[in-house]
Amino acid sequence: MKIALMDSGIGLLAAAAAVRRLRPDAELVLSSDPGSMPWGPRTPEDVTARALAVAEAAAAHRPDALIVACNTASVHALPALRARLEPGIPVIGTVPAIKPAAAGGGPFAIWATPATTGSPYQRGLIREFADGASVTEVPCPGLADAVEHADQTAVDAAIAAAAARTPDDVTTVVLGCTHYELVADRIRAAVQRPGTAPLVLHGSAGAVAAQALRRTGATAAPQAPGRGTLTVLLGGREGVLPAAALTYAEARLLQAVSPAR
Repeated sequence: MKIALMDSGIGLLAAAAAVRRLRPDAELVLSSDPGSMPWGPRTPEDVTARALAVAEAAAAHRPDALIVACNTASVHALPALRARLEPGIPVIGTVPAIKPAAAGGGPFAIWATPATTGSPYQRGLIREFADGASVTEVPCPGLADAVEHADQTAVDAAIAAAAARTPDDVTTVVLGCTHYELVADRIRAAVQRPGTAPLVLHGSAGAVAAQALRRTGATAAPQAPGRGTLTVLLGGREGVLPAAALTYAEARLLQAVSPAR
C-alpha cells in the first residue's frame, strides 16, 4: 500500500506520522513545495494551481490514495484535485474538527490562519455542525510560517498572541491548520487555565489517516513490520526531510521507521 500526502510545507508531517502509526508497512510519498509557502495569503486560483502541481508530482508515484494535508488547499482546491485525479486516486481532504468539538458541549475556539478565519468555508462549517454553540474564531498570523521554519521565538510569540485572543472559558481548541498540530503541546500549555479541566485539542491527522485507509480498502495494522519506504518530494524533485522538519517528533518518527530513499 502506498499513501501520498501533500501540503505547501511540513504541515503534512502530522498526518504522515498518523498513517505510519496505523501502517508501519505502508509506502509514504510526501509532496510539498516549501518555496511557495505560505499558501494562505494567495488567491484561490493561485492556491489551486500550486496544489495541482504538488498533487501531480505525488500522483506520478502511483499512490493508492492522496491525503490533502492542508486546510487551505482543501478549502480552495479540493474540487479541482478530485476532478484531476479521481477515480483513479482517491483524494482525502482535511476539514477542521468542528463537529467533534461542538459535540463536546463546552465553549470552544478555532485557531486558523487569518485567511481561513471568518471565511465563508469556516463559517459554513460552524453553521452546519455548531449552530448555537459558543464558538470563537481565533486568527493566528505568522504561526504556520514560524512552525515551517522551526523559528521557536516566532512560534512562542504567535501562540501567545493567539492565546490572548482565546476566551478564558474555552474548554476545547480546534487546530484549523495542519502546521499547528506539530506544536500542539505548546498550544495546550499556553491556553490551559490554572485550576480548570485539561484542555481538549482537536486536530485532523488521525481522522484523515483513518479515512485514507478506508478509501483504499485497507485496515489498521499497527503491529505490521516497519518496512514502509519514505519518498520526499520538494517542488516535484526527490529530496530529504528539511532540517527544520526534524525538530518535530513526527518527522523523527518517519525517518526512524523508514529512512528516505
